[in-house]
Amino acid sequence: MSHPRANTGVGPVNFRLATAKDLPAIVGMLVDDPLGAQRECLTNPLAPAYLAAFEAIDKDPNNELVVAEDQDGNAIATLQLTFTPYITHQGGWRASMEGVRVASHFRGIGLGRQLLTWAIARARQRRCHVIQLTTDKQRADAQRFYETLGFVATHEGMKLKLALDPASI
Repeated sequence: MSHPRANTGVGPVNFRLATAKDLPAIVGMLVDDPLGAQRECLTNPLAPAYLAAFEAIDKDPNNELVVAEDQDGNAIATLQLTFTPYITHQGGWRASMEGVRVASHFRGIGLGRQLLTWAIARARQRRCHVIQLTTDKQRADAQRFYETLGFVATHEGMKLKLALDPASI
């Protein structure tokens, strides 16, 4: 994976794979959001499920948890890329983005655009024919932002929430 630098209002930003050390900052960005605040929990120490998820992502060559780091090595933006082979599109690959966040004090300076531009380039490196994401219907600003990058709402996404038995986890 390449590690290009980008210039933002915070100086050079490096894009890299996240490490376990980045988890508190990543969870902090997830919590610092009206919808994320309802489903995430930033504690010290973090809930073990976050580390377990990180370890599963880290071991999977088709998953990349990425951070943008500032000059001091602090994670200031994040997203997860998942690369999936499909039988459709003649056996093509897709990249899916999840958990796209920029730390609140770094919003509005172009960092999100640079993060997504980097992710699109990464999908091309992995020979993906499409990159996709979902965004909550309540996030009108995010939808407009993604459209400025060329994303088009071509499909209606559907989800079914599954109740898990805590004993089975």
